[in-house]
Amino acid sequence: MPRKPQTPPIPAYPGLTLLNRNFKDYPDSPNQARLETFPNRYPGRNYWISFDCEEFTSLCPVTNQPDFGRVRIRYIADKQCVESKSLKLYLFSFRNHNTFHEEAVNRILDDFVAACKPRYAEVEGVFQPRGGIAITALACHGKKPRE
Repeated sequence: MPRKPQTPPIPAYPGLTLLNRNFKDYPDSPNQARLETFPNRYPGRNYWISFDCEEFTSLCPVTNQPDFGRVRIRYIADKQCVESKSLKLYLFSFRNHNTFHEEAVNRILDDFVAACKPRYAEVEGVFQPRGGIAITALACHGKKPRE
């Protein structure tokens, strides 16, 4: 009788505290949010990881009116990858946070880089027009590899 291939055991990830929780504890600001990471199983390989948040919101720091946009994050991991639920909660934490678009994009990049120390990362924010002008901001970290 042929033997079935063994499925490798699911590794334990003690650092991931937000995944598998039944309730959603939304932080009130990026200062209260936490980006969690897990080990990159392919640290010797360059490969792109992309996140796309189509419903990003923040508040204008002058008028306190809501701003709407799309935030895209692309990165090449080194030793750590960012866990997506923690990223979702982090991005949602901007919902009641007063910030300019350019500041939000750079803050997201800084926090992302601090959390996972990628080889390369870029954060792009494409914001809906206010007063007839749409704003796109792109912030990068590291040397972009050839594609």
